[in-house]
Amino acid sequence: MVAINPLPHRAVVEHLVRQAVYQRLGKPLPRNGAAPNPLVVNVSARHCHLTPQAVETLFGAGHQLTVHKRLYQDGQFAAKETLTLIGPRSRVISNLRILGPCRNLNQVELAHTDGIALGFDLPLRISGDIKGTLGCMLMGPAGFFEMSEGVIRALRHVHMSPADAEFYGVKAGDQMKLKIGGPCGLILDNLLVRADKNFKLEVHIDTDEGNACNLQPDTICELSK
Repeated sequence: MVAINPLPHRAVVEHLVRQAVYQRLGKPLPRNGAAPNPLVVNVSARHCHLTPQAVETLFGAGHQLTVHKRLYQDGQFAAKETLTLIGPRSRVISNLRILGPCRNLNQVELAHTDGIALGFDLPLRISGDIKGTLGCMLMGPAGFFEMSEGVIRALRHVHMSPADAEFYGVKAGDQMKLKIGGPCGLILDNLLVRADKNFKLEVHIDTDEGNACNLQPDTICELSK
């Protein structure tokens, strides 16, 4: 498969234009404009991560995930493949999207309201920290896959590069605040910092949080320590 470079994200274009305008006018940049990278805030809808073995069990021997949509973080994508999650008392969520590429563990990430609908009391965890969490049954076109653990509500978090971390004065594991503007604006505390040289500056909140503030593509957001 030949990778197609997507168009720059709207926030990236706005960030570059803002810097160019201020430079042309000879005015000092506001703090957000002086940041090395633009801030992108995205709602992370319910999804799952799977191992290659789980994918083959659910979709057939030799099956590999296919790209439906490229995500903002390089190399990450929403797959065309979806699943049905079967919870307690046979309550289900259909069309659960798989995110690729495959990982070395199986994990389902749901919002709080998803947990209520399923009858799950979801633990709030950082991605990858699944020890002692709930399990579930996944159903695909080729069979069933039982997860003994791995169903969580993901902690809201921000991905950032070392340059971003230096600019904001934080390090991996720290917590930040996200101010979201608009008519339903709010401030989210306890935003976990995840820093890596391969990360782009991006905040992930879940659908409950996104709906609470009516987050839109043009909503003004501000990140602070």
